[in-house]
Amino acid sequence: MNRAYANTTVAVDSVFWFIAGASALLLLLVTGLMVFFAIKYHRSRHPQAQETYESTLLEITWTLIPTALVMVMFWYGYRAFLTMRNVPADALTVKVTGMMWKWGFEYPNGKKTEVLFVPLNKPVRLNLKSVDVIHGFYIPAFRLKEDVVPGKDNYLWFQPQGMGAADIYCSQFCGLKHAYMMSRVEVLSEADFTAWYTSTNTTVAGTLNLSALPGIPLMQSKGCLICHRLDGTRGTGPSLLGIFGRTETVIENGKEKSVVVDDAYLRRALKEPSAEIVKGYADVMPPVPNLTEQDLETIVATLKQLK
Repeated sequence: MNRAYANTTVAVDSVFWFIAGASALLLLLVTGLMVFFAIKYHRSRHPQAQETYESTLLEITWTLIPTALVMVMFWYGYRAFLTMRNVPADALTVKVTGMMWKWGFEYPNGKKTEVLFVPLNKPVRLNLKSVDVIHGFYIPAFRLKEDVVPGKDNYLWFQPQGMGAADIYCSQFCGLKHAYMMSRVEVLSEADFTAWYTSTNTTVAGTLNLSALPGIPLMQSKGCLICHRLDGTRGTGPSLLGIFGRTETVIENGKEKSVVVDDAYLRRALKEPSAEIVKGYADVMPPVPNLTEQDLETIVATLKQLK
């Protein structure tokens, strides 16, 4: 496919930097002229006012130059738009479902997740659908945002250029728990993605044998792994790697205190997440839905093994 840009991220960045550069030059030009005219026509130089007349050439000039600049901006933007709407034929297609208040992803082989896993340097097409209200699928790291409208099929595509994780948000206010509608995209090597894609796991195994831990699929289904990562890196919430036995500083009733993460603390955190907020994190975690006593035991037992 003949595209103006290599991928959507480059396309958006190119338009942004062009407009930002043009705006900066215009700012310098206008500011410079203002200073120049203020000095040149200062009262000390021209104590007597003189009558001036319009200049047809000047009028035409400052009409044509902005018109040409706007047309160039349009051309750059249109090229980027074509790139964003023309999906490569070999793109991996993932169905994205927006619902109050989470994202769901379904792959061609039927695998469903709440975290978007994609291969490095491969184009990915996301078919967007809402089952309730208007949402906005937004990945700032990849310069992506498309509205997800009930009754209307929409799409976008991107090609990740680097390994790691990026946050996914909802950009449209969609109700009471709009702030909780977060997920992430995990960019994997082609080999790791293929291994994950052909396995029965919904998460990616690293140094831990996640498939042997019964609490991992449970936490995935409850949405825990959207905000809490398993690799030691910071997410919307603290990482779960090595959490058991760790000393944390928490905020309780506006006061700081130190706690050791044990069975009792984990149970409180799951049932009453707003009671003790880990310092440095926002109070955005909702109570885990439909959590049974067996679920609690399974999750706590799994967290003890995440070392």
